[in-house]
Amino acid sequence: MHPTVTKPFNRELRIGLTGGIASGKSIVADMFADLGVPVIDTDRIARQVVEPGQPGLQAVVRRFGTNLLTREGTLDRRRLRNLVFDDADQRRALEDILHPLIRARTEEQAAAAGGPYQLLVIPLLVETGFPIPVDRVLVVDCPEKQQRSRLLSRDGETPARIDRILAAQAGRQERLAAADDIIENTGTLEQTRRQVEDLHARYLERAKT
Repeated sequence: MHPTVTKPFNRELRIGLTGGIASGKSIVADMFADLGVPVIDTDRIARQVVEPGQPGLQAVVRRFGTNLLTREGTLDRRRLRNLVFDDADQRRALEDILHPLIRARTEEQAAAAGGPYQLLVIPLLVETGFPIPVDRVLVVDCPEKQQRSRLLSRDGETPARIDRILAAQAGRQERLAAADDIIENTGTLEQTRRQVEDLHARYLERAKT
């Protein structure tokens, strides 16, 4: 567990939301947003920095080739993902390009977002130690069996592909060990919502200190 921290004097309290694939991060983030909490999603920002005309797309194409572009000139994200998935060197090269851009835009959005506290959605926070300072780590958790079931039904992934995806991420126990707070997304939406509301009240109190 991380030590308890208080809100830095020069910015809002930041909660880093993470969790394994298909754990329910988006659902939880939407619930916080419904409560009026500014939500900054680094996955969404990662897509923005490689849109046509952005320096990020130009840098990716220079490093990995024009075959990663669609006919419309957009990034073929699936092809890029397949290219770097099993190659650690290629993955690090991509991170070296994108992470500084993502961090800069995240900081810009956080500075403009305000709010009593902010929720930063960082899917690979545990795996990459993503260099954006957060004050507490909130992990959305569910058993691997549920992750597999959701991936099969939601994304149509094959069992073999699911094995590879899960193997590339931090294990469940590693994520839980990094958590200051945990939401168990294993039951109904209402059960998950009650946990979100409880944490929201606690974060509001912490943000006052």
